[in-house]
Amino acid sequence: MTKFAYDFEFHTIEGGHLPLETYRDKVVLVVNTASQCGLTPQYDGLEKLYSDYRDQGLVVLGVPCNQFAGQEPGTEAEIKEFCETRFNVDFPLTGKTDVKGDTAHPFYKWAKEVLGEPAEPVWNFHKILVGKDGKLIRAFGPRTEPLDDEVVGAIKAAL
Repeated sequence: MTKFAYDFEFHTIEGGHLPLETYRDKVVLVVNTASQCGLTPQYDGLEKLYSDYRDQGLVVLGVPCNQFAGQEPGTEAEIKEFCETRFNVDFPLTGKTDVKGDTAHPFYKWAKEVLGEPAEPVWNFHKILVGKDGKLIRAFGPRTEPLDDEVVGAIKAAL
């Protein structure tokens, strides 16, 4: 069984390769996102986390997903433009990705194997924290805001 997040690769929202190896020795908060969700304002908190802690080694990785009530129907170019113009998102985004079920990206299948049910997204803005060593730390449900003390505390401890 895979032991490290570094063993996985996503595609960037622009279509390039995004090996998680790129983030070795960094703490990564992987978040499945959607542009038309009631939780979409969490982009503000995610961007604040990224701007506040990126110099200390935090990467927020947005993973657009259309598996929850079709709330991410746009093209990757539309998603990127929406995130940049509406929320000034500066953190990296992957291409549209399935995060649950049989079609889930291998990273999400692995996370569920390692952390159990709490790691499988049940809605948009589910968060998985990866340590500097590439091992999973924990998952946070969609309603846990990015700036919640629990999330910030876990990130600070991991940094």
